[in-house]
Amino acid sequence: MSGNMEDITGALLDAARKAGAEAADAMAVAGEAVTIDVRAGILEHAERAEGTDIGLRVLIGRRQACVSASDTSATTIQTLAERAVAMAREAPEDPYIGLADPDQLGVGCEIESLELSDPAAEPEPDLLQSEALEAEAAALAVQGVTQVQSATSAYSRRRVHMAASNGFAGGYARTDSGVYCTAIAGEGTGMERDYDGDSRIFRTDLRRADEIGRSAGARAVSALGARKPPTGAYPVMFDERISGSLIGYLLGAANGAAIARGSSWLLGRLGEAVLPDAVSLTEDPHRARSPGSRPFDAEGLATQNRKIVDNGVLTGWTLDLAAARKLEMAPTGNAKRGTSAPPSPGNWNIELTQGDQSRDALLKEMGTGLLVTSMIGSTINPNTGDYSRGASGFWVENGEITYPVNECTIAGNLHAMLRSLVPANDARLHLSRVVPSLLVEGMTLAGA
Repeated sequence: MSGNMEDITGALLDAARKAGAEAADAMAVAGEAVTIDVRAGILEHAERAEGTDIGLRVLIGRRQACVSASDTSATTIQTLAERAVAMAREAPEDPYIGLADPDQLGVGCEIESLELSDPAAEPEPDLLQSEALEAEAAALAVQGVTQVQSATSAYSRRRVHMAASNGFAGGYARTDSGVYCTAIAGEGTGMERDYDGDSRIFRTDLRRADEIGRSAGARAVSALGARKPPTGAYPVMFDERISGSLIGYLLGAANGAAIARGSSWLLGRLGEAVLPDAVSLTEDPHRARSPGSRPFDAEGLATQNRKIVDNGVLTGWTLDLAAARKLEMAPTGNAKRGTSAPPSPGNWNIELTQGDQSRDALLKEMGTGLLVTSMIGSTINPNTGDYSRGASGFWVENGEITYPVNECTIAGNLHAMLRSLVPANDARLHLSRVVPSLLVEGMTLAGA
């Protein structure tokens, strides 16, 4: 079979029709990736991967099945379609599944305007290795760093094409370049580890490798001598590195699939305040050079800018077609999928309103409390919003960082936490989740 993506998806649809499918959609993903790891000044691991994955979803009435493969031969495509149809005939009925109507299809913006693919040539492995070595050397040069666990430079290019029996067809290419470093400081039971890294669509936008290495080393050293903080009720500052996870719980609760299942702590709160009055949560799938940008979703609907929260008020759910039909609402163009599974709702680029103060200024305003820079584990009740997570970071006294902390737990309820948060102004604008450091009052700390 031709390596042309349009030909592959077209062949999948033709095979599905011949096998007895009433409707179908197909996806082909082709790409190559190079990863270089170094350790102790020498090459530790080099990997190159190339391949094409294909996926087919077939529908018979209100039954569906998904199949995938990594072989694009005509025989495989025929077999794939026959198996998918056989599976669909045995699948349970779902009254809400189905392809988009032709008048729902569209593209939200010009693909070229998104700048999803770096036109520069693939970097040579020697260049990637030199970047990884530079990051490692910079981390080791930080006083107190005893070793570098890993230093990596990577590049990938991927092409995606989708087609469906309702007439939709479209595709795009995207690239990713990244440099990452994890440093270890101290010795024995007093060792601490931290990391830094950068990932961009255009290699020219990457931070310098030595800067990344120095930052990873400095972060590891700053955590030496960590101890447990006091137990009690204190304000907590979520550092910009991890603050996006807090907003992620809001996005998860506003996901149409969770709402349709009835398992969300936001049930019944549409039109109510969930964030402070001056804070909005905006989705922009058309931001240039951003990893969450898409011209269309996985069901061929045009992506669109929207405010999930407008000046504190929850305005809507994140919906694919099935969730929208079940909730009797309009889809929002937020379907995501891989080659082996049906679509499900998901978010694109997210941006939270930033405040007018720096993180340091908010720390001074906080007075005494915890600055969280890393989190492990989680116990989140999806129905009530009760929140509990392991955390580490720095103890703050009188607005100043005094010592590193670890082995503590922070707890609260997401309703109250999100409603009272105060954003700083330090968000990184190139990320798919643009969320600044967030100050949350009155959380419970379990430490010493």
